[in-house]
Amino acid sequence: MYLHLHSAFLGILSCLTPSCQINMNRLKLAVAVVFVFPVLGCTGGADVSQTTDERDPSVARLWNEVLLEAIRNDFARPTVHARNLFHISAAMYDAWAVFDVTAGTFLLDKQVGGYSCPLDYVAYNRDFVAAREEAISFAAYRLITHRFALAPGFAAIQGDVDALMLTLGYDATDTSTATRAGSAAAMGNYIASCYIGFGLQDGANEANDYANVSYSPVNPPVEPESPGNPDIVDLDRWQQISLTLFIDQAGNPVSTLPEFLSPEWGQVEPFALSTNDLSVFQRGGFDYYVYHDPGLPPLSAGTLADEYKWGFALVSAWSSHLDPADGVMVDISPASLGNIQSLPTDIADYRNFYDFPNGGDASTGHTSNPVTGAPYAPQIVPRGDYARVLAEFWADGPDSETPPGHWFVILNSVQDHPMFQRRMEGTGEELGPLEWDVKAYFALGGAMHDSAIAAWGIKGWYDYLRPLSAIRAMADRGQSSDPLLPSYSVDGLPLVPGLIELLAPGDPLAGANGENVDKIKLYAWRGPDFINNPQTDQAGVGWILAENWWPYQRPTFVTPPFAGYVSGHSTYSRAAAEVLTALTGDAFFPGGMSSFEIQANNFLVFEQGPSVDMTLQWATYRDASDQTSLSRLWGGIHPPADDIPGRIIGEQIGLDAFSFAREYFSGN
Repeated sequence: MYLHLHSAFLGILSCLTPSCQINMNRLKLAVAVVFVFPVLGCTGGADVSQTTDERDPSVARLWNEVLLEAIRNDFARPTVHARNLFHISAAMYDAWAVFDVTAGTFLLDKQVGGYSCPLDYVAYNRDFVAAREEAISFAAYRLITHRFALAPGFAAIQGDVDALMLTLGYDATDTSTATRAGSAAAMGNYIASCYIGFGLQDGANEANDYANVSYSPVNPPVEPESPGNPDIVDLDRWQQISLTLFIDQAGNPVSTLPEFLSPEWGQVEPFALSTNDLSVFQRGGFDYYVYHDPGLPPLSAGTLADEYKWGFALVSAWSSHLDPADGVMVDISPASLGNIQSLPTDIADYRNFYDFPNGGDASTGHTSNPVTGAPYAPQIVPRGDYARVLAEFWADGPDSETPPGHWFVILNSVQDHPMFQRRMEGTGEELGPLEWDVKAYFALGGAMHDSAIAAWGIKGWYDYLRPLSAIRAMADRGQSSDPLLPSYSVDGLPLVPGLIELLAPGDPLAGANGENVDKIKLYAWRGPDFINNPQTDQAGVGWILAENWWPYQRPTFVTPPFAGYVSGHSTYSRAAAEVLTALTGDAFFPGGMSSFEIQANNFLVFEQGPSVDMTLQWATYRDASDQTSLSRLWGGIHPPADDIPGRIIGEQIGLDAFSFAREYFSGN
């Protein structure tokens, strides 16, 4: 066997340093990978020469890279792609496990969610490694071409999958599903047909392009390009966002008003979620399935009204941190960040967990790198650069594989580290690249799929509004701190000196005729109106009318088109961190740290920056997950009430998903 790697594909393997870069969002799969090896057919002899599982990158890895690139060429739908990642990973796992004497398959020869995939099995007397690679390839090829047939970038996707099949030496026109003939290609095609059939009845409504069945918003849309939020009806419920030009997170223009993405996703057939953790609620004659129900978020009225106001006020206050010229410097190394000891379980404790005036959370940092024994070197950078980079890095914007896919990129980079060993749970003999990859993708895919079902089931039922809606709506009503001051309303914003104040006569924002006097002003990121050229301009931070507040996001996107509670980023990321910790048997990245290099003035998309070079660093998988969660607060996407329940739920999902996957590995 000979392996020839096109130079562009070496990007997958170039991440072989202790500071392994984990974000490969812009990596394009080079389809000129050439494997020269005999494609063995079914043999009739008693003795079959068996090859060793040692090809690296494995065939499963190559198809995973193609899948991630397909996601980048589709609409940005994190729920849909979490499901795609799981189903295609599970299909590859089944194509591996069917040739194993111990492991159990997931859907093949099983019944899942009432759907059966019977196997008309014939004993294979052939090279099992070659058979697995062939079956995996045909299964992945069929599923990817089916699931992405309506993607805006389907031509590129089709080119990628065809090219990979060609370079692997397989005939993509072989559509046989006659497994009794002993064909590995037929086995792969049959597995794909089962997952296609399963997906058409699993509750996702794939046949109708995942359209909503029952949900409708109670509020009219908010229009960020106009002041305030005057048309909102319910201060606790989600709003659509109306923009002159809307471009989704994958960079695709959307001509219609974006609907709530996947509010009924709780009904999708899960991986490891248990009915013991399921609550069913009804609205409008529709059953909303909610796993790991966190209960009501803080509402604008009632016993938690002060927490509602505090949470959204914190988002506004953290918007003031997005100025690299404010002189505030922070250490962003593992010496100061990460190693959170516990998460608050009572909403009243959120105020102690988050640093309202300065930003950040209850990180304690790590005293030393457990691999080298040396302290982590401090890295001092402007807080405004760090906060802006985090918001951009974890936002999963254009050319992204969405949050669940981002964690597959991280997993792949972990496996590329020179100190990494493919030992399941960190023990036993090293696995071959193919065995490790199919098992790792299966476990992580299951966790991402369950995270989407749980988080979006909660989003659909509680239908909670975003900071854009809440901050502008409260600003329209006034201030809620002092009944003796002007513009008092119990539903207004709380006043915070230096951050949230009343406009006085003579203020530069008062207006030509004083028309803005007694309105609310915020010390915050000034928004897209202050950016003419993103390559050279920064909006900066300053006093603005609260009615004009913007999240730190692209002006053609602003906020994801679905409810906030709970945070999908927090749920996905914490679940993934738990799976990677369990898979590797180590809480720490290989070498005790992973990192991503950021170049000055060559990273931010919608304004200039950052002003200095920096390196994002994480000691543990949980540290990376916790940083993801904070990025959404600095980005103006979530208040604390969305974040903490997502982290807690994600942790349980990750642990359950890995435990469930392990049962398949052992044949139980």
